[in-house]
Amino acid sequence: MEMIDRFNHVNFRHLDLNLLRVFDEVMAERNLTKAAKNLAMTQPAVSNALRRLRESLGDELVRRSGYGVEPTPMAEALWPTVRVALQQLRDSLAPDHFDPATARQSFVMAMADATAARIIPALERILEKEARHVSVRVLPLTTRDPRELLDSGAMDLAIGHFPGVLAELTSSHLQQDTPRYEHQRLYDGEYVVVMRKGHPLSGHTLDLDAYCSARHLLVSFSGRPFGFVDEALAAVSRQRRVVLTVNQFFTAGRVVANTDLLTVLPRHFVGATGMEHALHLTDLPLSVPAVHVDALWRYQVSHDAAHRWMRAAVIRAHSQTLPVDTVLNPGLD
Repeated sequence: MEMIDRFNHVNFRHLDLNLLRVFDEVMAERNLTKAAKNLAMTQPAVSNALRRLRESLGDELVRRSGYGVEPTPMAEALWPTVRVALQQLRDSLAPDHFDPATARQSFVMAMADATAARIIPALERILEKEARHVSVRVLPLTTRDPRELLDSGAMDLAIGHFPGVLAELTSSHLQQDTPRYEHQRLYDGEYVVVMRKGHPLSGHTLDLDAYCSARHLLVSFSGRPFGFVDEALAAVSRQRRVVLTVNQFFTAGRVVANTDLLTVLPRHFVGATGMEHALHLTDLPLSVPAVHVDALWRYQVSHDAAHRWMRAAVIRAHSQTLPVDTVLNPGLD
């Protein structure tokens, strides 16, 4: 209440409203250099604008922290109002427009090879039909937390299994009116145990003891030899022996087709490998949490017409690829 009272006493006749644009960008980026680049300003100019706004509002607003800045409580309380007001003004004065037929934008996405096999073929068909001059660059997903890469501009959209990130965002969204990131559930992956045909364990139902006694290959984007299956095993006081870790599902399929290792792959991906004739699939011998696949992007681009079109195209591509699956919440806006 005290912070709001202090703000209400600001004399708007003497407040340069351009300073609020700088404030909004700094709050979104939490970094003066990135904010300056987005605003086409120099960093000293951004610092000077913040100084003037501090003097007008009587608050420090942001403090240096590591490689960026951290907002004060007053800045956190003020930002949602400023952001909504600026967005409404932008929408009124310069409505965003995107014509896929004439656009020449390039989009960068990060996803695992299994996800790309599911989405990209149908997405390319959409581009060929509706947006022939738009290009997409797909990067390998190498982390379960792509927020830093999204912030740096290295990618526009990350698609994958981000349980820790989504839990943190859900918690922070309860405390903030304006989130820094948004996400959308695309589908729930079904994972199965995969081994070569003729494997000693392929002739009968796979129980938990036999599964834990086998030698395993793990697909890990970070290289960490502990995945969601290992977490489920630990919950029942069991463990398996992971003897090989790779960062691609296709590589995993190729290896298990030619060895006695077991791995866990998305069921839909086995057919995409072209090796299904050499592989035996069976259910996991324990219950595991659902593996959600989500799209994640920065809130700052949520209302960008080009970004919205591409997010919708990704949803359409998924629904066209596997119509037998249920597409969850078929809209990204």
